[in-house]
Amino acid sequence: METLSHTPVLYQEALDLLRVRPGEVYVDATLGGAGHTRGILERGGIVIGLDQDPEAVRRALTLGLPGLRVFQSNFRHLKRVLEEAGVERVAGILADLGVSSFHLEDPRRGFSYQKEGPLDMRMGEEGPTASEVVNTLSLEELYRILRDLGEEKQAYRIAKAIVEARRQKPIRTTLELAEIVRKAVGFRKAGHPARKTFQALRIYVNDELGALKDFLEQAGEVLAPGGRLVVISFHSLEDRLVKRFLRESGLKILTKKPLVPSPEEVARNPRARSAKLRAGEKEALCG
Repeated sequence: METLSHTPVLYQEALDLLRVRPGEVYVDATLGGAGHTRGILERGGIVIGLDQDPEAVRRALTLGLPGLRVFQSNFRHLKRVLEEAGVERVAGILADLGVSSFHLEDPRRGFSYQKEGPLDMRMGEEGPTASEVVNTLSLEELYRILRDLGEEKQAYRIAKAIVEARRQKPIRTTLELAEIVRKAVGFRKAGHPARKTFQALRIYVNDELGALKDFLEQAGEVLAPGGRLVVISFHSLEDRLVKRFLRESGLKILTKKPLVPSPEEVARNPRARSAKLRAGEKEALCG
């Protein structure tokens, strides 16, 4: 039986806002290590868990948690999964948009700029790898990806360095790319110089913003009256989408300002630093 590597970010806050009721059906749209799912099950809820990563699905199945049904799917296909499960409306939906620790800690997945591995970055099994992206896209396309998805101020310089490096030989590994970025921009006081580049490529490879938009639209539709949506984001692009959706969707906003981790939680888990939690409720009259 596998165990969780850590407690999810904003764990208690997310479950409190989800307001789990025994016997009701909830969606864990980003199953990962099943941390939030365990909390929902412990409170008597029934969980439909989604994850596009076959390894995450396998891990969840080995846990043998009663009350959990697992589906391998990107959360952008939420309605399709619920139709397959025979469920029309749910009492709550939780999405933790952060990159799983399993992804970051496994060099084979290619998410870490600090560990040598193939430059992959796919959360599922489909689509181009990050290596294919950096070796085939034009300078202008790479520049836009780094500028728009990584909010990288040195986007053009990094894109140019990537194009120049690949003329010598294809860029195949994480540390190769990290070193190209480091040479292009030098060291930075605030974090690793390749952090925003890796973020941008990961978002592009997995179409994370497009998937999030699709998911949010469907989430509003499948919530039962009184049902709640809880979303934890980890960078400003995601948070803006969630904020705008809650403002325009007609859901009652439960978090006037996003909840953020306590200093104690950040000290325990530095990855929590950028997390923001927003939540909304589908009012009974909207049903």
